[in-house]
Amino acid sequence: MADNPPATVGLKAEDLRRTCDPAAFAFQTTRDLPDGGQLIGQERAIDAIRLSARIAHRDFNLFVLGPPGTGRRAAVENLLAEQAALRPVPPDWVYVNNFETPHRPRALRLPSGTAQRLKLAMETLVDDLATDIPAMFESEDYQAQRRTIEQEFGGKHETAFSEFAERAKAQNVAIMRTPMGFGLAALRNGEVIKPEVYDRLGKEEREEIDAKIAKLQEELADVLRSIPALEREHRRRVEQLHAEMAERAVSVQIQEVLDAFPGIDAIAGFVADVREDMIANAELFLAARQNAEAGPFPEVVAKVHKLPPFARYAVNVMVSHDGGPEAGAPLEMEALPTLGNLTGRIEHESQMGALVTNFTLIKPGALHRANGGYLVLDARRLLSEPYAWDALKRCLEQRAISIISIAERLSLVSTTSLEPDPIDLDIRVVLIGDRLIHALLVMFDPDFGELFKVQADFSEEVERTPEAMALFAQLIAASVRREKLKPLDAPAVARLLDEAIRHADDAERISLKIGALDDILREADFRAGEAGRETVAAADIERAVAEAERRASRLRERLQSMVERGTILIDTDGAATGQINGLSVIDLGNYRFGHPSRITARVRVGSGEVVDIEREVELGGPLHSKGVLILSGYLSSHYALDVPMSLKASLVFEQSYGGVDGDSASSAELYALLSALSDVPLRQDLAVTGSVNQAGRVQAIGGVNEKIEGFFELCAGRGLTGSQGVLIPQSNVKNLMLRSEVVEAVKAGKFRVIPVETIDQGLEILTGKSAGARGADGAFPDGTVNARVEARLHEFAALRRKFAIPPEMAGKDKKK
Repeated sequence: MADNPPATVGLKAEDLRRTCDPAAFAFQTTRDLPDGGQLIGQERAIDAIRLSARIAHRDFNLFVLGPPGTGRRAAVENLLAEQAALRPVPPDWVYVNNFETPHRPRALRLPSGTAQRLKLAMETLVDDLATDIPAMFESEDYQAQRRTIEQEFGGKHETAFSEFAERAKAQNVAIMRTPMGFGLAALRNGEVIKPEVYDRLGKEEREEIDAKIAKLQEELADVLRSIPALEREHRRRVEQLHAEMAERAVSVQIQEVLDAFPGIDAIAGFVADVREDMIANAELFLAARQNAEAGPFPEVVAKVHKLPPFARYAVNVMVSHDGGPEAGAPLEMEALPTLGNLTGRIEHESQMGALVTNFTLIKPGALHRANGGYLVLDARRLLSEPYAWDALKRCLEQRAISIISIAERLSLVSTTSLEPDPIDLDIRVVLIGDRLIHALLVMFDPDFGELFKVQADFSEEVERTPEAMALFAQLIAASVRREKLKPLDAPAVARLLDEAIRHADDAERISLKIGALDDILREADFRAGEAGRETVAAADIERAVAEAERRASRLRERLQSMVERGTILIDTDGAATGQINGLSVIDLGNYRFGHPSRITARVRVGSGEVVDIEREVELGGPLHSKGVLILSGYLSSHYALDVPMSLKASLVFEQSYGGVDGDSASSAELYALLSALSDVPLRQDLAVTGSVNQAGRVQAIGGVNEKIEGFFELCAGRGLTGSQGVLIPQSNVKNLMLRSEVVEAVKAGKFRVIPVETIDQGLEILTGKSAGARGADGAFPDGTVNARVEARLHEFAALRRKFAIPPEMAGKDKKK
């Protein structure tokens, strides 16, 4: 009975690859199909995008999560573009000079389409006044009024001084100009009295002269003190004249600007400030005229310094919407979301070795351009840029855009800087990232859930139904038209659909990673062109898939060669005790393949320990270690229940020099361990994959197709015998989508794929003996594998008991 297990039944060829029938399609080529209206199976995500795009409440920003290549970005852009076209055009924003506090430029909110017009109007205003004001100051009217003022104040100066001079002369005193200023000297007979003559005069005469000069000296001081006041009054009158003259020119031009923008309070207030400043600083226009006429290269200077004389009147346009009402709201995609690219930046210029700036050097960011509409960002890139995420959150919380540079945040530089007015923010931000980033933000950033209340979760796959297959064909037709590729015939679409099903790792589902399929389409189009065909055929799809795999398969072929040359030891025939072929998947990112590995087990008497050598040397990952602990639980709960577990076993992946993770080899490790315990050899022409639970059931694993194909390639390289095959979990049968050469080999009886549900089933197939089930007496039937395992464990327990040291003996040994 122990040597007569149930007959091994492998899967039929039709169970290994459920291909699509081109006859199921009602079209000849994709040229006959309409474009797909939306992505397949993404209704939940699309509804979330539409909710975020339409809802008016704040903080309903969107996080789009899912794997790349599912069409999430294109879906977001298309849906947001549709909604943006229906929304009103947002206002324009400009920065202008704050004449009272220049370091705090003012932000003006203007009706859409106004900013550029205002900028041009101000440039025209300055250009006109730069001509009109100097011309006005050269006019006869100005010259006449200026002469009148000069004559008036000149006459006042002359009158005051001449009157004093007459009074002094009448008293025989002369006014003398000296290097130290004005002085007084006595006269006699019309001539200044010399010092020696003065000394010979009588005392009374000298005292009279001194008293007279002292009094006149006081009068002279009064005259001289009145001169600065007259000068100030002179300057005030000249400035008043300039202001009156400038006001005539400025008022006319300013009114033209106001007439061009009626009813806009922000412009009216700004223009009023400009008017006052222009009138108060009319000399700017005169100085600019003089500077333009002077200098050897006036034109070059003007080009290098476009605004300096009149930069104070410029308009710095941050956002301008000139497309008209039909343009809708903006939709911006920022590929490099740095702090400056998001919130804008303040640039500096070097002048005389110092960095200076002004409001004309404020540059807009993506938030400015997308204000009033939608901004799409890549979450990973955003989070990798210093301070960008914090700045975005701050702007969303405050509903305003404040410009702060990294240098200011870190206090790295000390330069002339600005504090521009914040700009009101009304925006919907969409982040696109994977599920891990979303989970980390939810867990570690308390602000994230408050600011991004909507998530659009894109699925990787959809159930395989006739409706989904028809929509898939339309989706392919849309991709072909978008990429301007050759149309696909129905067999080509069916073959591409087969590849999408294989990418899903499930014969009952279709992968929605459209990006990978688009790559196949492009290469197939190239292959069809090389063959001179106007339509892509199934053979072109097949070749594109095969060539892509060939380009990426260097490592796979290298490992295969090492096995065939005997460098890596893998047996594909015969039988061995405590040794089995396990299967693993090597993932290189965009390419993965299966590779067989030899797993061995060794046992001896011990204390119930199963040593995972991979874990001991820190090459085993946590999932692999979990699988080993589970098989330990299976052993302790199924065998030798009446005695202590007295086993010490070691398990290892032979010739494995890298990390090992996952529990898909736990069933193979258990088979090797049971073989070593029972001393029953295992077939080496069979490979095993599948995880195991503590009840002994074999569970589904990932990468089943690649694992089967990896062992098949090894067997095919050495020559197929018909007995070779792979044991897989029964629950993985629905995932099979094997390559055609494997299916053909199974159909020809040269290879087998055998599903199992329990460890006992696998044991019987691998050993050719009955596994055995416990009878009513609680014992396994004699000669079965399980009976031999239990008997070995009893032997270990007896040996352990025999060599155990009594407690009293142990105490004596310690005293010694």
